[in-house]
Order: sequence, then C-alpha cells, then structure tokens
Amino acid sequence: MMKTSIHRTQKNRQQGAAIRMVSPYLIHLAVFVLFPVLFSIFLTFHQWNIISPMKYTGLDNYLHLVNDRLFWKAIINTLFFLVIHIPLQLVVALFLAWLLNEKIILRPFFRASFFMPVVISGVVVTTMWQQLYGLETGVLNQLLTAIGLSRVEWLSHPAMAMVSIAIMATWKNVGLYTILFLVGLQAVPQSHYEAARMEGASPWQQFWYITLPAINPTIFMVFVLSTIGGFSLFIEPYIMTDGGPLNATLSAMLYIYRQAFGYYHMGYAATLGLVFALLILLVVAIQKRYVENTENA
Repeated sequence: MMKTSIHRTQKNRQQGAAIRMVSPYLIHLAVFVLFPVLFSIFLTFHQWNIISPMKYTGLDNYLHLVNDRLFWKAIINTLFFLVIHIPLQLVVALFLAWLLNEKIILRPFFRASFFMPVVISGVVVTTMWQQLYGLETGVLNQLLTAIGLSRVEWLSHPAMAMVSIAIMATWKNVGLYTILFLVGLQAVPQSHYEAARMEGASPWQQFWYITLPAINPTIFMVFVLSTIGGFSLFIEPYIMTDGGPLNATLSAMLYIYRQAFGYYHMGYAATLGLVFALLILLVVAIQKRYVENTENA
C-alpha cells in the first residue's frame, strides 16, 4: 500500500510538472489563436463599427458577400497575381540555387546578397520599386528611352500593374526560396550524378530524372509557402497603387483591410476573412493532393 501511494504521488507530481510546463503555450494558444478565431466567427453574424454596440444580423454578411462584385474582383486579382508570381518565383529561385550550388567565386557573398531583400522592410522595398517604375523619372523607363523604346506604364496601366507588382514581389522573396532550394540540392547524393554520367546521361537528363525527383518535397514546400504569401498580398498594392488603376491591383487582403479599417465594417470584414481563409485552405489542399498524386504516379 505504501509503495502504491508513493508511486501515485510521484505520478501526480510528474503530471503537475508537465501541466505547468505546457500551460504557457496553452494560454498563449487560447488567448492569441483560439479566442480571435472564435470571436471572428462570432462577428460574421453581427454588424459592428467598434464604437456602437453589436447588432445581430444573421446571415446578412454572407449574403452580401455572395453579391459583392468588388470582393470577387479582388479574389480574381489575387489569383492572377499567383499565376504570375508562383511560377516566376519557382523558376528564378531554383536557377539561383543551382548557380549558388556550383563552385563560383565569392559564393558566400552572393548567397548573402540574394537573401538580403528578404530581411528588408516591405515598405522600403515597395517604395524603392515604386520609384523604379515611375513613368517619367523611373530608372526602368529612362533605360528604355535611352535605347529608343517607348515608356511603359508599369503601374498606371490596368494590364501591366499587377504584372509589375508580381515581378517586384518575386525580387523581394526569392532569396528565401533560393536558400530552401539550395538546402535541397545539397542533400542530393553526388554518387547519383556520378553513376548517371557514367551511363552517358546529359546534364538535362540528370536534372530531370535525378535533381527534380530528389527535391520534390522542397518544391512542394516552396509552392505552398509562395501560395500563402501570395494570398497575403497587401503592402505592395497598398503603397504602390492603392488598388488601382480601375481596381486592377485590388487584392483580397487590401479589400478586407478597407472594409475593416476604412469603413469600420468589422462584421463584414470578419466574414470576408473567414471565407478567404477557407479559400486558401482549399487551394493548399488541392496542391497537396496534386503533388501526392504526382509522387505516386
């Protein structure tokens, strides 16, 4: 009986110590994750402008969302941005990683240089590119006119504005994905390449049949991170174009921000955010399913 009591006391102490160790994380999770999510869902059924008391509206916010053409325009703009940004980022990041994986002069310097834009403030980068894209005084248009070409309306033409933002966003974030690809390339055993060369495989065949399958998990991770980052597009159109011209660069995040902090439609903004989060989850799930099917094929 005494041994059983001692054992039970020790077990209770261990359980108490375990609870005390995880309690800070559980409190943080409850306060900063669980409560905001539940409160946001609660807000979707109410009208609230922060100042006045909440007013229960049922499904009015969801019905408004279905008929909100500007929101769906923002979704289409965001998807258009992803269609340009993700392939461009994958190709450029993989190419830079391949270069940095070779024995080149000043390789550590170039690795640090490519990663530097990632740690620079997005506001600073966006402001700098806004100056580069200037119609009259921008460096890019000055270079074009110097060689006899016409100026390009990088940010003032509806067909070019989102493309220009996608190029700038790729430059800003490509360093991070270059490092991820570089880690994946360095993990590929060199013996595979040596065996392939002995069999007469060309560099392209080595890349296609050895490198790509080996770094497929890295490609998927970069794909997902780029997608989530692309869906979060906000600073670039907010500073460079304010969603224009003609709402051509109005992203979903910028539209939600306007509803929440421009018009103080907190309930409707919460509804937009919830639907947008579910859309991101759906897109990532489809990507995961597609990559898994490709791996099993």
